[in-house]
Amino acid sequence: MAKVKITLTKSLIGRKNSHILTANSLGLRKIGDVKVVENDAAVEGKINLISHLISVEAAE
Repeated sequence: MAKVKITLTKSLIGRKNSHILTANSLGLRKIGDVKVVENDAAVEGKINLISHLISVEAAE
């Protein structure tokens, strides 16, 4: 399974509660937080929901 590196690039202040909870479930709480996670269907759905707040790169 491939891994992806997710970085929170924009603030969560003033965002929909569901977007904040999705970011928190990925382990992203503050701008600049980075997490490396397995890329599966659940993570893809979360990435699609908050794609305007994060940047995604392939991890090694």
